[in-house]
Amino acid sequence: MKKFRKVLDGLTTSSPGGTMGSPSCGSAAGTPTAAPTPKEIDVQETLVSENFQLCKTVRHGFPYQPTSLAFDPVQKILAIGSRSGGVRILGRPGVDCYCQHESGAAVLQLQFLINEGALVTACADDTLHLWNLRQRRPAVLHSLKFNRERITFCHLPFQSKWLYVGTERGNTHIVNIESFILSGYVIMWNKAIELSTKTHPGPVVHLSDSPKDEGKLLIGFEGGTIVQWDLRAKKADFRIYYDEAIHSVSWHHEGKQFMCSHSDGSLTLWNLRNTTKPFQVTFPHGKIQKDGRKESCKPILKVEYKTSRSSEPFVIFSGGLSYDKAGRRPALTIMHGKAITVLEMDYPIVEFMVLCETPYNNEVQDPYAVVVLLEKDFIVVDLTQSNFPVFENPYPMDIHESPVTCTAYFADCPPDIIPILYSIGAKNKKTGYSHKEWPIGGGTWTLGSHTYPEIIITGHADGSIKFWDASAFTLQMLYKLKTSKVFEKPKPGEGRAAELGEEDPFAVQMVSWCPHSRIFCVVGISAHIILYRFSKYDANTQIVSLEVRLQCEPEDIITPSENENNPCFSEPGSHSPQTHHQHPVSPGSRTPDGAKDSIPCLKVKDKMVRVPPGYQSDLVIQLLWVDGEPPQQITSLDLNSAYGLLAFGNCNGLAVVDYLQKTVILCISTLDLYGATDPYQRLTRSPRRNRQSTSGLTELTDNQQSIDMERSKSPTSESRENSFSRSRSSSVSSIDRDTKEAITTLQFGESYGRKSDALPTPCLWVGTSLGVVILIPLSIPTDHEERMEDPVTVGPSGAVQMLKGSVLRFGFLDCNGALIQSPYEVWRDLNAPEDPDRPRRRKLVHFSPSSSQDAFGEGHLAVVCSERQAKVFLMPSQSCLFVHNITESSFVLRADVVSLCNSVCLACFCANGHVMTLSLPSLRPLMDVNYLPLTDMRIARTFCFTNEGQALYLSSPTEIQRITYSQEMCDNLQEMLGELFTPIETPEAQNRGFLKGFFGGNAHTFDREELFGEAAAGKASRSLAQHIPGQGGVEGMKVAASGAVGELARARIALDERGQRLGELEERTALMMTSAETFSKHAHELMLKCKDKKWYQF
Repeated sequence: MKKFRKVLDGLTTSSPGGTMGSPSCGSAAGTPTAAPTPKEIDVQETLVSENFQLCKTVRHGFPYQPTSLAFDPVQKILAIGSRSGGVRILGRPGVDCYCQHESGAAVLQLQFLINEGALVTACADDTLHLWNLRQRRPAVLHSLKFNRERITFCHLPFQSKWLYVGTERGNTHIVNIESFILSGYVIMWNKAIELSTKTHPGPVVHLSDSPKDEGKLLIGFEGGTIVQWDLRAKKADFRIYYDEAIHSVSWHHEGKQFMCSHSDGSLTLWNLRNTTKPFQVTFPHGKIQKDGRKESCKPILKVEYKTSRSSEPFVIFSGGLSYDKAGRRPALTIMHGKAITVLEMDYPIVEFMVLCETPYNNEVQDPYAVVVLLEKDFIVVDLTQSNFPVFENPYPMDIHESPVTCTAYFADCPPDIIPILYSIGAKNKKTGYSHKEWPIGGGTWTLGSHTYPEIIITGHADGSIKFWDASAFTLQMLYKLKTSKVFEKPKPGEGRAAELGEEDPFAVQMVSWCPHSRIFCVVGISAHIILYRFSKYDANTQIVSLEVRLQCEPEDIITPSENENNPCFSEPGSHSPQTHHQHPVSPGSRTPDGAKDSIPCLKVKDKMVRVPPGYQSDLVIQLLWVDGEPPQQITSLDLNSAYGLLAFGNCNGLAVVDYLQKTVILCISTLDLYGATDPYQRLTRSPRRNRQSTSGLTELTDNQQSIDMERSKSPTSESRENSFSRSRSSSVSSIDRDTKEAITTLQFGESYGRKSDALPTPCLWVGTSLGVVILIPLSIPTDHEERMEDPVTVGPSGAVQMLKGSVLRFGFLDCNGALIQSPYEVWRDLNAPEDPDRPRRRKLVHFSPSSSQDAFGEGHLAVVCSERQAKVFLMPSQSCLFVHNITESSFVLRADVVSLCNSVCLACFCANGHVMTLSLPSLRPLMDVNYLPLTDMRIARTFCFTNEGQALYLSSPTEIQRITYSQEMCDNLQEMLGELFTPIETPEAQNRGFLKGFFGGNAHTFDREELFGEAAAGKASRSLAQHIPGQGGVEGMKVAASGAVGELARARIALDERGQRLGELEERTALMMTSAETFSKHAHELMLKCKDKKWYQF
């Protein structure tokens, strides 16, 4: 805890002519700038660097570019591997874990150690990894890097510790899972095939042990060769040479037949009694043509052959459709008896897996579901019902249904907002799902003690908005809003889409939400704003539309002399201030010579519309075309429900709208905001007419487009040159004539518009791309009736302060350092039935700076953060108390004033990947972590901070990554995450019966240790593979929790494992006793039988 007392005596304020802050503000980085004043600021800061730690918490959404799939049938957890080396492990809702291989190599294959709490991953860099899942954050126990061969296929038999690894050269190696050391036993490809064979059989594409005899390994080669290898005899039992390439093999559970899928779209069934030719060949989708030939079909990439007690066997496969039908969607085919069902998919199938009741491959399988992993979706089909319905997915796998273009994150929301949004959204849920319980129900998850209501909002390229419940590290969709319903559908070849090649004219650029008043505002890419109000009732409504002309004219010549003679504001009360540089609202006006003048990009529906309960459009604001030029995109937005005002700006100027009266009260160019206080000497200004590219907003592909750190240009002001870095020494900076000054941030709040003000009044803080801060006082009628009739007036612009780089964020603190919330209106349902006893009036909640002070007029602190700098000003004197230069080599992308641990701080995210926090008001650096080495445009657009030490960003086009910068949350992370492994007894194998056991081969007496162990097989060549010890072993495991918590976690895991080993030992002891008793009994019977025989009778 640190206490700051600043005695400021007789602070020298800036000259009356220009209200700039003292030049000494920028002199030192992070050095509090003290100046004398008769006032004493006493701020007790409680946050210290020990309160901060940065770590990832959870990842939501669909795994981007998935490659592989695995399922543990006993633990009932599922794993998905991806091309970037990520592994997502899913169980019951709440059990969702993300792991990442350090190498970043694609995950080729996944194999669970069934019911052991471990997972083997095979990666594209030819490395095998063993993951320990008995901890909430899985870690790698061992790795094995193959040096001379490429891994193509892996197989781990149930309850075996020996992993079969097939390679591109056609060899099969064997790895001990416990030690992760290669066995000396190798099945070389030239031994597996006949010596007379002249061609290489190709890579190994399949490995499996025979259900009838574990000592027999079936090896499938890509070229069409299949070999059953006798592991004991070290020779081939049989070899099959087929003339079509093999993609997959699947056994019948009795071990007498197996099925293969081939590249020509055929399925072959082979019987072990006669392996010279297939027992059956079928082309499921190959119809016979008129000339008698079969249609050519696509390859069947995978087949699964599963038997059922109560019905015919299931044959399920992907691919195999005929080539001639163009445009056919990818399909999964289910053959059940004579019935063939084709399930068409929206995306290509990456992998599928049939879920069965038993983990044993020599028992009747009884399949109950099939998991289908698509390129951009994940579905589970119910096989127990004849119409094969899909299960309702409890995970948020549809974040990317339309590309995400913006995000917003709200922690500690009002508690009633989530149930209300859920009840409205539930009415529009899809139906037709399977009534059975979601089959992936493994792991355990409990609601942690550190939970509070959290909401994430995502805006999308198609204009849709999704509200998500993000409480307690989960993510569930609450409500979906389609903003495109406000507009008429654009006809092909018309509107902005045709002019600019814009595919998504409704794409969401930014959102603003007031959870208390439930007013929601959306900014779209076509320079449009939609304001929504929330109602629990449906209504018939006429959409009100305002059209605003916010464009600089080419004939505008701006010189210093003209600038001084032109006042920037007209008399109070003017709804649309008229100046030489400004245009009134002109709804629907047309010019005789130009069709593209004074028209909006989109056409609002002009008829009465029936709107359902939920968010209902109240007002649409659109910027207009000017002389054939489209309006510039909106760069900033703020709304305040207590004032009933909405402000927005772009690179041309600023507009303020009274949404209660549906009028524009201010529409002005950025330059005119300054009036006589312009800190720059402007040259002749003729703004460039470049068409601003709009396609970038929705380009959220995985190009990993890095931000050019050399240019250090802000995404919000790409055409700007930072004059501060070029000429900081000169007293007046000169601006190039091509430069446009954009409005980059806006904030309504109670403040002091002028230095002479004794009491705070409503104000609008304006920040620009040239680092200038302008304060505009507002006069708002307080009486309810007057507010709805009398105009809101705008006073002359007040303070002008300057910072380095574009202004990004404002925040307000009282003189005790507590955060001042913006005033708001309490939500009221405008569509609710009228109650004569309780008239519906506006109820406002104000957080005036004076309310927390002992006396009125004590003032407040204003926090301003730009791309490079943060400053704290004392209002109303406008003196700069503290300044900190955040970065010199990069620039800040996102900054937020957030509350944490009952205090407040400034959180910043830089383009070079650094996440920083600064204390308030002193701006002491508390944390600086190099979190992301390179930041791409997707992360830059979607990164956002919120209260309670949380943040999020879009880590891939389909996934949201949540992080925390709070030490307290990092400490409690273990209890908030789900547990992947739960101790479950392995189901017993079915009783095979005496005859089956006697004649069905000696599968149960097969001892792999005897064959593959070092004593029998020797050591493998050291140059073949390199063992790399992992960091996640039980001995050297580093769990996130430290101290006593970590020790307890280690002890608990060790105890679990010891208990499991003792249980296994007990089972083995019992088996040995049973075996000894049986042997004793048989020996006694034999003795009785042979007792009376003579020697010659034997």
